[in-house]
Amino acid sequence: MNNLFSVKDQVVVITGGTGVLGKAIAAHLAAEGAKVVILGRKAEVGNAIVENIKAKGGEAMFLVTNVLDEAVLQQNLEDILAKYGRVDALLNAAGGNMPGATIAPTGTFFDLKVDEFQKVLNLNLTGTVLPTQVFLKPMVEQKKGAIVNFSSMAAFRPMTRVCGYAAAKAGISNFTAFMAHEVATKFGEGIRVNAIAPGFFLTEQNRALLTNEDGSYTERGNDVIRQTPFKRFGRAEELCGTIQYLISEASSFVTGTVAVVDGGFNIFAM
Repeated sequence: MNNLFSVKDQVVVITGGTGVLGKAIAAHLAAEGAKVVILGRKAEVGNAIVENIKAKGGEAMFLVTNVLDEAVLQQNLEDILAKYGRVDALLNAAGGNMPGATIAPTGTFFDLKVDEFQKVLNLNLTGTVLPTQVFLKPMVEQKKGAIVNFSSMAAFRPMTRVCGYAAAKAGISNFTAFMAHEVATKFGEGIRVNAIAPGFFLTEQNRALLTNEDGSYTERGNDVIRQTPFKRFGRAEELCGTIQYLISEASSFVTGTVAVVDGGFNIFAM
């Protein structure tokens, strides 16, 4: 009997694979038998993740990348094809924020630095579009593949402060729907495009925003917990099941969706 959720021997490319979430997802998929390709900027971190996966019997490789440089991405693809001969899934997990693209509680919209706003848009949104252009090509040739973009709670709700990040993530949700229709109508039903929208997970980027040095919650952290029915932050490994579902045959008739993994944050009501 076939296992609908199997990802065994799938070649899975993860941009932003050295981050807290990408690292956890890579480890899980490798443990499930996937051949994981971690793309990131930090070679030392990426190689350490690969060694840890291999020590546990998994298959992985790391490549330095720049999600805003098509030539670098193209070289990444050539290196992956040289080793594995195919790409079965792409997880667009690269992203981030910058102080100038946010508005502090004591600031106003006029304090927004437009150049940093643009950089955040580029990193998150263009940094999803470009890898999709590059890694979609082998999927088209093999007439099969799955792409999972990383959206955010900020795409659904107008959260304070994160002006640039929220605009970019809303764009990713829209791009996901656009691409799902585009690839299905142009290249057939074998290629699916979905997104995942994590709720609040502690990462290196948001830890200081949500928690104090002693581990207690900041004012913003308390606001998040108050609006999360599960009354806690998510654990990185809690994204893995949804990711595996979206790149496996279990979701063969699912495309253009944004899967929410948030402990109920998005449905909070007074």
